Amino acid sequence: MISDFDTIIPREGTNCVKYDLRKTYFGRADVIPMWVADMDFPVPPFVSEAVRRRAEHPIYGYSIIPDSYFEAVMGWQQRRYAWDIKKDWIRFSPGVVTGLNIIVQAMTEPGDMIIVQPPVYFPFFSCVENNNRKLLYNQLIENDGVYSMDFADLEDKMKAGAKMLILCSPHNPVSRCWTREELEWIGAKSLEHGVLVVSDEIHCDLVFEPHRHIPFATLSEEIAQNTITCIAPSKTFNLAGLFTSSVIIPNDTLRKKFNVAEEKVHLSANIFGITAGEAAYRDGEPWLAELMVYLKSNVDYVNAFLAASMPEVKCSPAEATYMLWLDFRSLGIPAPELKKRLIEKAGLGFVDGPTFGPGGEGFQRMNVACPRATLDRALQRLASI
Repeated sequence: MISDFDTIIPREGTNCVKYDLRKTYFGRADVIPMWVADMDFPVPPFVSEAVRRRAEHPIYGYSIIPDSYFEAVMGWQQRRYAWDIKKDWIRFSPGVVTGLNIIVQAMTEPGDMIIVQPPVYFPFFSCVENNNRKLLYNQLIENDGVYSMDFADLEDKMKAGAKMLILCSPHNPVSRCWTREELEWIGAKSLEHGVLVVSDEIHCDLVFEPHRHIPFATLSEEIAQNTITCIAPSKTFNLAGLFTSSVIIPNDTLRKKFNVAEEKVHLSANIFGITAGEAAYRDGEPWLAELMVYLKSNVDYVNAFLAASMPEVKCSPAEATYMLWLDFRSLGIPAPELKKRLIEKAGLGFVDGPTFGPGGEGFQRMNVACPRATLDRALQRLASI
């Protein structure tokens, strides 16, 4: 398989968040959009063919999730991560954020404390606060662009009575792929202090060599019983608009709690999302291997450009995801002014660092899952700030 990631595919006028909401979010409709975390690449041909075959049937009525979908999810996890999960552990959710909200509602009570690790994916904040729970920030430590966990602070917050830790693994936006040692520390301390770990692993397939994703629930059987894992084919195969994800819960008691909360909102599967997800998980590895080569070349291209043309701007080492975490602090530009310059002077649509919470000041998140020509055009504009 030789995939085409270079062709620019127009997305304007397709009700596309990334392109058709530029005016709303940036005040101008002509920024190069590198904000929303989807890719400007076509879905794999075997996925579009599976959806096309299903679309040829003239009735799109209520649908069940077939065994073949669960088998595809289980097969993917076993082949790539040696994780043997059971069908009964897998619950459906339209998306990881929806799943997180259901988990918070099911596993905690109003007023309970939940730990997040900023700068981090900002819907983590809302799924806590919108459900009347209390956010506890365990801010990551940044050292010359490399991020690590503040373990002392994390344990203090666990001891203070936190009920849950929402772990971003791999981490968005700082691009860390957590090591086994880091994860094992969390596993041990969460068991010691009675803290449920909810591991958002939506970016697990987008990890660059030599790093390796380790599903948190594979660390031990005891840790698995204290873990809820959220995955989806959406980032890996560009299926976000089909709203299909899985919540994996090995613990029977926790799974029953999730089921009760899920039934309250009456979630149903999307015919085309299930079809696409099954095809992706069943046949997607050769395509993904090519995607990762292209993404890595884009990451390298950005780093080479910055080193040659904008050495003051640093990029955190990219271990995973297709988002780069850019540090503009050496330019000495206040955060509001930086955001304004990027939009008004450079015509770029990044995600402003403070959106990700404490530690985001002076940073911007840049999505590089786009054709090289788009990336090159964006970098030339970036140099103008």
